[in-house]
Amino acid sequence: MNVDKVYSVIAVSDLDRAKTFYIRLFGRDPDAAPMDGLSEWHMPAAGVQVLRDTDRAGRSMTTLVVDSLATVRTLLADRGLTLGETMRGDFAKVAQIVDPDGNRISFAEPVMAPAR
Repeated sequence: MNVDKVYSVIAVSDLDRAKTFYIRLFGRDPDAAPMDGLSEWHMPAAGVQVLRDTDRAGRSMTTLVVDSLATVRTLLADRGLTLGETMRGDFAKVAQIVDPDGNRISFAEPVMAPAR
């Protein structure tokens, strides 16, 4: 099997309210709205779909791997969004932000694994 792209699906209760948040998060309008109740942001090897699904709203989690958590923190602050505290694991530094429904978006910056 050859997978060319992966989409994270984030369930929201109010698509218009969510789009406002995700436009600020990504710094641009959605790339597509392929059907009623769905907006998409495309990246080279992945994408994020924001889907109106009131039954599942607020229970989604997604991780976006980035080169620099500090850069993301600054970009988001410039857009009026606050990224949470940075946590460090064995393989990445991670910080989260929560959308209006309570969905968690984690940004992860890879780090060198500790020697064992």
